[in-house]
Amino acid sequence: MCGIVGYVGGDSPSEKPLEVVYEGLERLEYRGYDSAGIAVVGADGIEYRKKSGRVEQLKQELKDRPVSLTTTAIGHTRWATHGQPSDQNSHPHLSRDGKVAVVHNGIVENFQELREQLASRGSVFISDTDTEVAAHVLGEEYARAGSLREAMLNAVQSFEGSFALVAIADGEPGTIVAARRNSPLVVGMGDGEYYLGSDVAAFVGYTKRAMAIAQDQIVVLNKDGVEVLNFDGTPAEGEEYDVDWSIEAAVTDGYESFMDKEIHEQPKAVADTLLGRRNKDGYLKLDEMRLNESELRAIDKIIVVACGSAAYAGHVAKYAVEHWCRIPVEVELAHEFRYRDPVVNSKTLVVAISQSGETMDTLMAVRHASEQGACVLAIVNVFGSTIAREADAVLYTHAGPEVAVASTKAFSAQITASYLLGLYLAQLRGNKYPDEVATYLDELAKMPERIEQVLEQEDTIRALARDMKDISSVLFLGRHVGFPIALEGALKLKELAYIHAEGFAAGELKHGPIALVEEGLPIFFVVPTPRRPLLHSKVISNLAEVKSRGARVIVVAEEGDDAVDGLADTIIRVPVSTPTLMMPLVTVVPLQIFACELAKQKGYDVDKPRNLAKSVTVE
Repeated sequence: MCGIVGYVGGDSPSEKPLEVVYEGLERLEYRGYDSAGIAVVGADGIEYRKKSGRVEQLKQELKDRPVSLTTTAIGHTRWATHGQPSDQNSHPHLSRDGKVAVVHNGIVENFQELREQLASRGSVFISDTDTEVAAHVLGEEYARAGSLREAMLNAVQSFEGSFALVAIADGEPGTIVAARRNSPLVVGMGDGEYYLGSDVAAFVGYTKRAMAIAQDQIVVLNKDGVEVLNFDGTPAEGEEYDVDWSIEAAVTDGYESFMDKEIHEQPKAVADTLLGRRNKDGYLKLDEMRLNESELRAIDKIIVVACGSAAYAGHVAKYAVEHWCRIPVEVELAHEFRYRDPVVNSKTLVVAISQSGETMDTLMAVRHASEQGACVLAIVNVFGSTIAREADAVLYTHAGPEVAVASTKAFSAQITASYLLGLYLAQLRGNKYPDEVATYLDELAKMPERIEQVLEQEDTIRALARDMKDISSVLFLGRHVGFPIALEGALKLKELAYIHAEGFAAGELKHGPIALVEEGLPIFFVVPTPRRPLLHSKVISNLAEVKSRGARVIVVAEEGDDAVDGLADTIIRVPVSTPTLMMPLVTVVPLQIFACELAKQKGYDVDKPRNLAKSVTVE
């Protein structure tokens, strides 16, 4: 987690470095909001200000106690891993002599051992963080080497774990040095000025030119350019690319929250993920598919690895891919995958799903799968992210930046990309004729309009949430592709409204969960289409079972499905004739809106739920 931003440039001190860093912190606050801080190289050395709480509290601190004009500044917004949120534990942290300032994303796993060694040499620590330990190590190396570049090269040899370390030193006022292992870091390229960020949102308002920093690399920035080195000191080259979204994508644009905005951006996210996927002959093509076609034809098992909402997108993918391709699909929580000795080989395709492409649990699963000889394909939203670079192939979702912590448009785009993968494999392996694939693609092309139809019922859904603002427990039930949507609906309520919510396969009701049903308990049902009569009739029976026991029944059902009329207290309609396998793209939307509004009614910040951060970059 955590957000890092840095700036260096200009021939003389100015206000711009502070402006860039502060604006970057505001845009990166979704990565962590326990505390924030800024450090600059001033006329008299390192100056810093830091404050627990939101970035706006740091702004007041800077107003009360301004720092010097500068050419070089770094900043940090924190999601706590070591030490509780406090002023003392906030970043930046200084070296023992105060000559080096460091901000950090990740975990230095051997920090306790290093802390003891430093203490034996006279270091005194004022925080509980691993970052202060890293700052003291870097300070010692800087005192020996007299060069921040050489100090970083030496210091990283001592660190174990994951880190993006960014440092400035009082003796080098026009230089920033950063190091990356397992934590995201990207450079922004300007004209005589350069930027650093945990992601491009930190600087996209100033430049669209970016450079990805690879695993185990160090980058040195000054106004004259960028130097990239491997940890062993050998020269390296960063991968340059253009950022394809504007600063407007990182603001709420008139919506009450980023989550509101991103819920409404789902039609575009789905449409953009589908864009340009057919060649001139009408065949599905995936430009980022770097895997050999003969390898893909030989695949006899697919394993999806993901966490949170991405894992539920993977569960939806399982239904579609198995149906279209007749290949068995397993869905694994990425943080369990490599610890259970999974059975994978060269005929296994591991599909890693991650919005950021930096999810540490998923990245570790990718590396384990590669070590076992599996083919790895990534479904990610961020160009140049670690998972995208380390996978054998990548399928980008083109959802644009998702700022709210709780996923909405990225989830829909992940499902869409999974459908594309399934249809591509079915086409390649001959499971579906070209005209069948074309029909499915035509249906997918209609989904943005169908999502818009659901969004038109927003007022009704929000009124329902306002009426239910005092509830303390909710159940979600679904069958077939409705089951992972029930899981996602429950997760959204837990994330945003902090109440008990559980998702179940509806068939499990009589195997235990029905004991929870009591008078007035709200239960959401994701009802299958009547065009699948066996599935539909089973869910109608479940509706009757809970209704007879006094539950408050809310259903998400297809237009024209009158079987639910006498059993439901509230009915939310989704467009008729949506193919069964594509129903999740419309049925999830009411559950997102409901959770968003319920959290607002309880007075919570829907963009920044407590204890959570957007990108989980630690295991």
